[in-house]
Amino acid sequence: MLRQFALIISVVFQPLLIPSLVYGLIFYVVPESSSIPDQVKDRLYFLIVLSTLLIPMITIIGFRLSGTVKSLHMATLSERFIPFTVVCIYFGLTTYFLREKIEFDPVLWQSLLVITLTIIGLTLVTFVWKMSAHMTGLGGLLAIIVVMSSLFPTFRALYYLLGALLLTGIVGSSRLYLNAHKPLEIYIGLVYGFIACYLGYQFIWA
Repeated sequence: MLRQFALIISVVFQPLLIPSLVYGLIFYVVPESSSIPDQVKDRLYFLIVLSTLLIPMITIIGFRLSGTVKSLHMATLSERFIPFTVVCIYFGLTTYFLREKIEFDPVLWQSLLVITLTIIGLTLVTFVWKMSAHMTGLGGLLAIIVVMSSLFPTFRALYYLLGALLLTGIVGSSRLYLNAHKPLEIYIGLVYGFIACYLGYQFIWA
């Protein structure tokens, strides 16, 4: 029963979900963080969810069905490199597309650039070490909540921060329970994701 719960948590709160959560904060929770017109937010949000969550997820499932990866959990270093690289390409192309739409606030593409660069760093580490992608993503989510809480006084961040911390604990514990990572891989992933995204988001809204 506990193993099934841990598996569900790992799948539902996968790293690909993080950009959708980040842009949910930017568009709907802290709208003063960008100048994106309300009338286009829903369409832009759908585009971001499509290109950073749905399409990469379908691609990874395709890798599993074709035998490129043996498991969606990508337990070995060799299994992680190709999917991670493809995700970097999808994110990079989406960042480029958003950047070319010069009528939009640069925050739109710069936020995804921070995430993309963080994933590129994670992918490079994957050559030699299995750092937790789940924790890297959640570290980035914590970072943007902290940055926004310090820069936008109208953002009441307490419950969002507590929720993100609780989610981080549950996901981290689930990954450990599934023997998907060692504790150090969990901790380093969390710290790396937080620092990389904290510095990036501070620069964006400086």
